[in-house]
Amino acid sequence: MSAISSPPPDALTVGDPWEPTPVSPGLRGAVHVLVSALLVVAVLRSVLGGLPGWPWVVLCSGAVGIVYAVGVRSATVARSSRAAAVWLALLMVVWLALLLVSPDGIYLAFPWSFLLLHLLRRPVGLAAVAAVTVAAIAGFAWHQETFTVAMVIGPVIGAAVVIATVFGYQALHAESEQRRRLIVELDRTRSDLAAAERRAGVLDERERLAREIHDTLAQGLSSIQLLLQAATRSLDPARGADPSRAGELVEQARREAQENLAEARRFVRALAPGDLEQSTLAAALRRLCEATSARTGTRVVFHEEGPAVPLATAVEVALLRIAQAALGNTTQHAGATRADVTLTTMDTAVTLDVVDDGIGFDVLDPAAPTPTDDTVGGFGLRSMRSRAAEVGGVLTVESRPGRGTAVSVNVGRSAPSSTGSEHGPGDGAGDGGGDGGADGAGDDERRP
Repeated sequence: MSAISSPPPDALTVGDPWEPTPVSPGLRGAVHVLVSALLVVAVLRSVLGGLPGWPWVVLCSGAVGIVYAVGVRSATVARSSRAAAVWLALLMVVWLALLLVSPDGIYLAFPWSFLLLHLLRRPVGLAAVAAVTVAAIAGFAWHQETFTVAMVIGPVIGAAVVIATVFGYQALHAESEQRRRLIVELDRTRSDLAAAERRAGVLDERERLAREIHDTLAQGLSSIQLLLQAATRSLDPARGADPSRAGELVEQARREAQENLAEARRFVRALAPGDLEQSTLAAALRRLCEATSARTGTRVVFHEEGPAVPLATAVEVALLRIAQAALGNTTQHAGATRADVTLTTMDTAVTLDVVDDGIGFDVLDPAAPTPTDDTVGGFGLRSMRSRAAEVGGVLTVESRPGRGTAVSVNVGRSAPSSTGSEHGPGDGAGDGGGDGGADGAGDDERRP
């Protein structure tokens, strides 16, 4: 392990200011080779030159080499800032001893500057580099007869080069680390976004199935229940049994069950409603009104105003489902004797109105009592509002106690979008008082 390779574990703890920048193996090896070469040069020049005191040069050079080698291989120095400081101090001491016996020790100031700036905090490291530079200048001058400016320029330039190199390397490393963190964060954000989109898709599919079940199966099962109840009453001897009428009602219930089974299969496959296959929206609404009248006895009349124009499939499906939900609640809970369904086509929009003469409710008073909807589970109004919003429509609810209820859905003729809004006199207050235009739906919005 090297003391100048990578940040030690304790360097990454909170409050520890010693966080050396990781160094590449190539740069680390270059520093080791430089120190070794300079020590060898100092020994060879003193021995081959026959300089007096060369044994001391050899001894001090060996001491410097041993201390340096022990430090760079020590796990303790690599893990502890205190151990690194002690090692650097000992290394500087043996180096000063070498500098006293040989002027060639001055050249070691260059690699020492790298070590000091790497292993010490910036202010301490800069001070240490300045001290080493001064010591190098003084040690070299100790061996010279005269002091010249050149003795200062060389070490100072070397120290400046080291400082610029180390700080530049640290800046590049910091930028690279920041980019790495940003990439990791981006990947994490993408993963979170993908997970959120998957969850949103699941919720959208649940919402779609809930609407389809409410607008088709729930309404159909409610109709079947009413038909079978009527058939039971027709077979009651106390009321005058009428087997023929009971048979007709049972047959209607059978057809209703068959139609709902087909609808269930269609919406599971995400297909358009069967009433819209090979047909127009107006024709589907007319058949819906006629079937509702025949099934419930409530007079339901369809009106078409404006030219027949093709609409987006999503718009036609939404309007048909809204009409089904509104009429279902009108006939079951509003106590109405008549309902009118009007499809109006204008230049830029299409409007569907469902108006009944039922008991009505106070749209301005969310706490006002309303008929209980036991068949749709409190989902009718939310379903219609959601459908209208998905195709960019506007939902309006108007009602008064004893004056009936009117629901209007206005949708643009352009391609459907999910940016629509819904409001009106009953919006907000209407949340508590109208299930898609049926008087008896007020309980839908307040039911759990």
